[in-house]
Amino acid sequence: MEDHISVTSLIVVLVAAFLTPILLKRFHLHFLPVVVAEIIVGLIIGQSGFNLIEPNEWLDILSTLGFIFLMFLSGLEIDFSIFKSGKRKKLMNGKPEPHRFGVAVIIFIFILVLSYLISLALSLAGLVGNAFFMTLVISTISLGIVVPTLKESELMRSTIGQIILLVAVIADLVTMILLAVFVSFYEKGGNMWLLLLLFVAGIGLYFLGKFFKNQTFFETLSTGTVQIGMRAVFTLIMILVGLSESLGAENILGAFLAGVLVSLLSPNKEMVQQLDSFGYGFLIPIFFVMIGVELDVWGLFSNPSVVLLIPLLFLGLLLSKLIPVVVLKKWYDWRTVAGSGFLLTSTLSLVIAAAKIGERIGVIDGEMASSLILLAIIACIFTPVLFKQFFPIAENAEEKKRLKIIGANQITMPLTKEFAEEGYEVYLYHARPNHSGELPGSPDFTVEKLESYAIEELQSHGVFDSEVLVISTNDDELNTNIALEAADSEIENIITKVEAPTNQAMLKEKGINVFSTIFSSRAMMKAMIASPYIADIFATREEGLMEVPLTNQEFHGMKLRDFPFFGDTIIVRIYRGNESIIPHGDTELQLEDRLIVTGNHENISELEYLLE
Repeated sequence: MEDHISVTSLIVVLVAAFLTPILLKRFHLHFLPVVVAEIIVGLIIGQSGFNLIEPNEWLDILSTLGFIFLMFLSGLEIDFSIFKSGKRKKLMNGKPEPHRFGVAVIIFIFILVLSYLISLALSLAGLVGNAFFMTLVISTISLGIVVPTLKESELMRSTIGQIILLVAVIADLVTMILLAVFVSFYEKGGNMWLLLLLFVAGIGLYFLGKFFKNQTFFETLSTGTVQIGMRAVFTLIMILVGLSESLGAENILGAFLAGVLVSLLSPNKEMVQQLDSFGYGFLIPIFFVMIGVELDVWGLFSNPSVVLLIPLLFLGLLLSKLIPVVVLKKWYDWRTVAGSGFLLTSTLSLVIAAAKIGERIGVIDGEMASSLILLAIIACIFTPVLFKQFFPIAENAEEKKRLKIIGANQITMPLTKEFAEEGYEVYLYHARPNHSGELPGSPDFTVEKLESYAIEELQSHGVFDSEVLVISTNDDELNTNIALEAADSEIENIITKVEAPTNQAMLKEKGINVFSTIFSSRAMMKAMIASPYIADIFATREEGLMEVPLTNQEFHGMKLRDFPFFGDTIIVRIYRGNESIIPHGDTELQLEDRLIVTGNHENISELEYLLE
């Protein structure tokens, strides 16, 4: 009978986890993070609601594995490439860009100091017991909320977005380590120095993983039913979790360290997606639903001190983030500063981790642990909403490169849509006085009809105010004249369609890029006959070839064999001045190199950002 109850409870939890995102989508509750919704669903089916779940070993084991995997993915979310300070630019308001890492460190130090002062005040008031433990709770920031919010708002690559992300990453790393140190000091028999063995083991496993990753033998085992990479990841998690417990540390520290190591090894996107799918599709929802199931909200609110404590802690969370981000006022307006503070107030995973650990070691009681979890839920519901209300997203989003195309035809129309989807600000201009129909519009790009292609008409529409200009009408002479006029403007890249060889030579001398449909078709046919696999890149592959300039000092002199791995991106050629270099492992990169790469657009985008 007991086994039957166990299976029934597990089925109810899994069904609840399955229905949660469907209900969010159905009722348009986009402001609510899925993990928070899962906790709320757990409250409904748990002891605070209908009490449908009977805790048992099945649920305990799966929930613990979900917790461990959540901490692993938290470590995996840390992208260490953001710690590299690339080329400094000017902000859209004209002010010089701040040093991202330096500003992020200063903000986090202020957060930590202010969190301690707030915790000390709560301790002196008799509302909390241990001020240092509460400091860790108040100073935590949820990467799981910050990252998707920045992505959704298209701020990930903007300067302010990177600063917010860096603060969250530093907070994630530091608070996790400090929590492990605190437990070692607080627990009887704990030894902080044993933690060093864990980190030494982690370093050893990192170099071991780096060595095996580059072995051709193991690459052949990464497909089909073998999936050696996935097996290695799960083995790494279990080894470090087991080692953590053996050394008297928390198992989540080992899981978090495993995630950090895998992130440092630069796994391909496909593997990361598989790990995310497994974690957030199965184990982690069980953990969050069970958090809600075990939470006794009515019991909490029956205690007057808790009713007072939760608002005070929420106020402490807000103050600990809103005051330190005032540092950003030197570069940004008040709405941007306030919005950044609200987003950094979001906290979830580490607060839940700290609450569970604090209850286990006796630094807080069960009531306080439940209060902290409820605090995390409240913070995750309200702070992303406040961020969107205050933060001027459009003003701070990464500035799009403008692409203006003259002439609508079978070549330019598909390109217009593709580049608009890739983040360009695209304008398509066409003049068809004898054509009664209209070109189909699109929310992704702007279509403007001209009276003619006269230079004065183009100037009046601001066609020459662009970073990239493509001229592709059906008139060779017209294309040539427009291109020559555009050459006097400050346009980074001018591309024009010209068939006549004499005009092509003249335009190339002026630095204008020329293409010919006749020559291109002939060259493609020749490539298909002589080198069909190379031609396939252009003819059938969606990725094609792209040029990525190297302007980041960090990579000057680096050998390609030491270069970070970016999914399926392949460097097929390097241009250095007028020299064309066929790359190999010992090729050293130099500033101002132009890398010709092929691969997935998302991976190439990451490469572009890293090298800029």
